[in-house]
Amino acid sequence: MATLDQLMQIKGVMAAGEFTPTGELVDFRSAMSMSQDQAGMTAQFCNTVSIMLNTLAKAYSHMYTNMSWLPPKFWAYGGGDMTVCVGGTKGVFVEIAKADFNQLFKVLAN
Repeated sequence: MATLDQLMQIKGVMAAGEFTPTGELVDFRSAMSMSQDQAGMTAQFCNTVSIMLNTLAKAYSHMYTNMSWLPPKFWAYGGGDMTVCVGGTKGVFVEIAKADFNQLFKVLAN
């Protein structure tokens, strides 16, 4: 898995963070205005969504036995000008217009 500094080098990435499996912030980097509190709340949100999607993947694996849904690799949400992408316990905020999503998803999936 890439380091936070490596994630920050990907085109369009404005912030990168790491969180524990319980949603606590481990560390973050930012090229935008982001406080420690904002990064901490984002870590909690990202962890919550990851848990929900992991549950969905397990359910889909039982419902659609001809498709591979596990293990979860990454997820993304985009709105307005920004996207949040998470793989494992690391995630980034990325500007949609500048993003190289193929590179980003490849890095987050490993």
